[in-house]
Amino acid sequence: MSLVEAGERDSNIPGNYEDHNAPRPLSSHPLDSLFVLEKGLCETAAMSVQVVAAKMAEVELKDVLTGKDAPVGSPVTPTSEGKSLARSEASSSAASSPIAESSAKAGESSLGLLAPNPVKMPQGSAMKRPDPQQNGGEAFVNRDGTVAEAPRMKKIQFADQKQEFNKRPSKIGRRSLSRSISQSSTDSYSSAASYTDSSDDETSPRDKQQKNSKGNGDFCIKNIKQADFGRREIEIAEQEMPALMALRKRAQGEKPLAGAKVVGCTHITAQTAVLMETLSALGAQCRWAACNIYSTQNEVAAALAEGGFSVFAWKGESEDDFWWCIDRCVNVEGWQPNMILDDGGDLTHWIYKKYPNMFKKIKGIVEESVTGVHRLYQLSKAGKLSVPAMNVNDSVTKQKFDNLYCCRESILDGLKRTTDVMFGGKQVVVCGYGEVGKGCCAALKAMGSIVYVTEIDPICALQACMDGFRLVKLNEVIRQVDIVITCTGNKNVVVRENLDRMKNGCIVCNMGHSNTEIDVASLRTPELTWERVRSQVDHVIWPDGKRIVLLAEGRLLNLSCSTVPTFVLSITATTQALALIELYNAPEGRYKQDVYLLPKKMDEYVASLHLPTFDAHLTELSDEQAKYLGLNKNGPFKPNYYRY
Repeated sequence: MSLVEAGERDSNIPGNYEDHNAPRPLSSHPLDSLFVLEKGLCETAAMSVQVVAAKMAEVELKDVLTGKDAPVGSPVTPTSEGKSLARSEASSSAASSPIAESSAKAGESSLGLLAPNPVKMPQGSAMKRPDPQQNGGEAFVNRDGTVAEAPRMKKIQFADQKQEFNKRPSKIGRRSLSRSISQSSTDSYSSAASYTDSSDDETSPRDKQQKNSKGNGDFCIKNIKQADFGRREIEIAEQEMPALMALRKRAQGEKPLAGAKVVGCTHITAQTAVLMETLSALGAQCRWAACNIYSTQNEVAAALAEGGFSVFAWKGESEDDFWWCIDRCVNVEGWQPNMILDDGGDLTHWIYKKYPNMFKKIKGIVEESVTGVHRLYQLSKAGKLSVPAMNVNDSVTKQKFDNLYCCRESILDGLKRTTDVMFGGKQVVVCGYGEVGKGCCAALKAMGSIVYVTEIDPICALQACMDGFRLVKLNEVIRQVDIVITCTGNKNVVVRENLDRMKNGCIVCNMGHSNTEIDVASLRTPELTWERVRSQVDHVIWPDGKRIVLLAEGRLLNLSCSTVPTFVLSITATTQALALIELYNAPEGRYKQDVYLLPKKMDEYVASLHLPTFDAHLTELSDEQAKYLGLNKNGPFKPNYYRY
């Protein structure tokens, strides 16, 4: 019976079940309507109970449990207050019995017998129902239709209370539930949890003596005890990094990096851990430091240390800690690195300036950031680059996928986690319309934000205009915008003058690599008050009470305040691994002391390794088509000057 049919019953004749289909007018009184609805639902449940009871005829009748012997959750189990709760299905089945019908005809109300799950069946062969003649006792209907009396019990008479307390656990159950919740809270060392590490241990990792389970202590991290949680995160990341796992499987037999000693300085996340373990599987020895003082996932660093990697990083390093970790990573007696994997150029310049003899013995450098690549070109132009270097940042797979698609998703994630901001209707200015800026603008526009763009390059500026964004100078809109995002890789993009003119509550953040885009140093003056709101969120308060919301102290928003999509990082990490293999195995003379782009063939190979994830099928050129285009059937398919 539908709810409408139940509602059409005459509420003035409780227990009138003669004509199930005869429509009757609804009562005009609100409480009467409620009564009708509840009675109708009970009646529906009763019909369901009768059907199921008939199908259970072959089941043996079980002994009736007393209150003392009944398990927790049975109809006669006492609660902590000494009261007994009736099962919802017991109440629901009342309407189907002759006794219930006679009681209803006598004018008894069914209000309060509405069950949360009226069709849920009890275990065993006997059907239970309340027995009105026993003042709330419970009766069991045997398969032959006879009624057996069960011990008395009190019932809660209000439907809303019954729904709330019907499944209330006993004291033991509540204690177990409490322990379960507490344990799950402490076990949840997810990517997000690591960013707000609530550890009470304020001792600097530099002052600790740490060893893993094998007795190795060549690392410096926050807490080795978090290794199990980090291992789970790495395993999750592996599922979203198919190309890197495929590369590991295909090449680990050949060991193309056997003898390579790779020193790395990148974000230490679960995705980087998959890269490091892949390099190790391909034969390399690795030592690693963090390129950002806020982006390290402490539990992942612990998992790497437990796995035998020499890792020197923890979340919340000071500037002094940052350079100390890099030095500990490099300056090891009896260990000469021959490959560098860098993100930002800090590691490269540290070795270049402090260990020049070590720098000359490096076989190759792989750099993945705008800032780091710029510094390499400066060294090359000055004739001081004595090592061949691979510019991964400008490879198609890094620039078009990591920079664009990654930032398109992670900009929203970082802002939401830190500020809970509503994007719809907000006025946002994005400084820079390169691949990072394009991704940020696309995401914010899709969420309903009003987006302005600043740009120095007329080609990128024209792209912004064609994409529907208003091209402005920063000082034209700085007073009215709600959010300011820098995406240039430059320095002093947002200066103190801009910060002074911002509106109250304006959110300021950086999506570029370096922490130089926002002039944070100019805010550390006596007249301004800094107020920590939560991890990586600061209020900077002016004397007149105006405040701005500064995220990650001007450092990289998405990796400092949230996470980035693992699949996109799989593309970048695979590109880095192939670049290391190429430089390490290249015959002498192939690469001179200069900066090179990743060969186009490798770019295409990285992309092809990710296509099976989408069940994508490439079209193959025929011999005639390949000859017509002047291409090899196996690629590369575009010239180096092609802009995707």
